[in-house]
Amino acid sequence: MLDLPTPALIGVIHLPALPGSPQHQLPMEEIIERAVSDARELKDSGFDAAIIENFGDMPFTAGSLPPASVAAMTVAACEVHRSCRMRIGINALRNDAMSGLGIAAATGASFIRVNIHVGVYASDQGIIEGCAAETLQYRKLLGSRVAILADVNVKHARPLSEPDIARAARDTAYRGLADGLIVTGSATGEAINLEELRAVREAVPDRRIFVGSGANAENIGGILRIASGVIVGTGIKVDRRTSNPIDLQAAVAFVSAARHSTI
Repeated sequence: MLDLPTPALIGVIHLPALPGSPQHQLPMEEIIERAVSDARELKDSGFDAAIIENFGDMPFTAGSLPPASVAAMTVAACEVHRSCRMRIGINALRNDAMSGLGIAAATGASFIRVNIHVGVYASDQGIIEGCAAETLQYRKLLGSRVAILADVNVKHARPLSEPDIARAARDTAYRGLADGLIVTGSATGEAINLEELRAVREAVPDRRIFVGSGANAENIGGILRIASGVIVGTGIKVDRRTSNPIDLQAAVAFVSAARHSTI
């Protein structure tokens, strides 16, 4: 179901604030133009896929996205997919897996990211509970083959149900039936703990494991000795600022370092 090579290099397209969100300023035409430009930079530098996030919609909702956000993400994702012909994923922040699946089904996306798929977490949006059953039931209803990549002990949150990352990984894979797992640092752009990554790899040997924060050209070699892919945003942005555009030179250097590390 997860149609990505190993190792898989996934770049992040951080959408500016969308219509209806508190910081919204840009017209949709400019939002789409920026997204397509970032996608082209990722494709030209050799990335395997791009994941589209409503990163500018802070503060995020703990539950369902507003209809305007879903519509705007769908339009942007559709245009990226049409213009660039590359694999795309959807992350409907903070944790709206249902909208993510709907957007993916409408736009031809290959996968979604779910920050909290199982368990209970204390986050800056309050208490968030995983909805694995509802998510998988909805995917079945849609007749979709979109893969679910689920975070384990996700950034910007503290686990209340299962703090041990190895047990949380097994729950996410074998009880939540996630197709792949994501390990992150404690915040956006922050490096992971390699020992935690190894613990997840050992606990769940039959799932793809991705690193979801803190990857860059300097540390990608060590990461790919354990993980089967990375999701990178901040490390390939201009000045390594998450909200900036993709830095083509940094993206090319990242892909080169990743490919050489696996030779």
